Amino acid sequence: MDGLEPYRPRSRVDGMATVDIGRQMEVHRLAVAGGETRIARDTGHRLGRVLLPLSRFAEVQAIATATLTLGPDAGAFYQRGWARHATGRPRPALEDFQSALNLFRQADNRGDEAPTLNNIGLVYNGLGDRRQALDHYQQALPIAREIGNRSGEAAALNNIGGVYFGLGDRRRALDYYQLALPIQREVGDRVTEAVTRYNIAMIHRDGGKLNLAVAELERVVDLDRQVEHPDLADDTAMLEQVRQELAQTHTET
Repeated sequence: MDGLEPYRPRSRVDGMATVDIGRQMEVHRLAVAGGETRIARDTGHRLGRVLLPLSRFAEVQAIATATLTLGPDAGAFYQRGWARHATGRPRPALEDFQSALNLFRQADNRGDEAPTLNNIGLVYNGLGDRRQALDHYQQALPIAREIGNRSGEAAALNNIGGVYFGLGDRRRALDYYQLALPIQREVGDRVTEAVTRYNIAMIHRDGGKLNLAVAELERVVDLDRQVEHPDLADDTAMLEQVRQELAQTHTET
C-alpha cells in the first residue's frame, strides 16, 4: 500500500455541475481568445477543480496552458503541475509547482503555499531525491499548523514519515506516523489512516513485533472494508501472512 498520496487542491467546486463542463469550457475558450484574463482564470480554476478528481488530466493541462497564455497565474500552474505529475511527467510538474509556489509566496497566500510545498515534496520523492522531499514537507508542516489546516498537517506528517521509512530510519518514521494518526481520525480520513497503519505495521514487522503488526493490519483491513478500498484483498493477504509468521514464532518457541 503506497503511503504517499498527492495533495489535492483545497478549493471547493463552487457548485459547478458536471453537465456545465462543456459550456464552461466554451466560456473559457472565448475568454482566452478575447483576452479576458479574469474570466479565463476564474473559469479555468473552476474547471480544473472539477476535472482533476475525474482524472481528466489532458483537459486540465490544455485549459491551464491556454490560461497561461494570458500571463503567469498561480492556480493554472498548480493545476497543470498536478495534471503533469499524475501522468508521469515529474520534471515539468516540478517546474509548474515551483512557479505556483513563487506566486503564492508573492501574494502571501499561506493556504495554497502548504499544499504546493507538499506536492513539490511528492515529486522529489518520486524522483528518488528524499532529502529534497523531506525539506519541502518540513516547510509545509508549520504552515499547515499556522493556518489550522488539519488535513494538510496530517498529509505532511504522513509524508515525512514516509521519507524516513524510505531512508531506513524506522524509529523516526514511526514517530511521525503516530503523530499523524489522531489527526487522521479527527478529520475522518479513513483512507489515509489505513495507509498510515499499514506502514506502522510494516515497521513493527521489520522490528520483529509481529503481534503489534497483526493488530495494526487488522485495523487496516477493517478500514479498507469501510471505504471499499481496492487494496482490501492485498491487505487481507498481508494480514494472513503476518499471522502465519507470528504463529511460526510461537511454534519455534
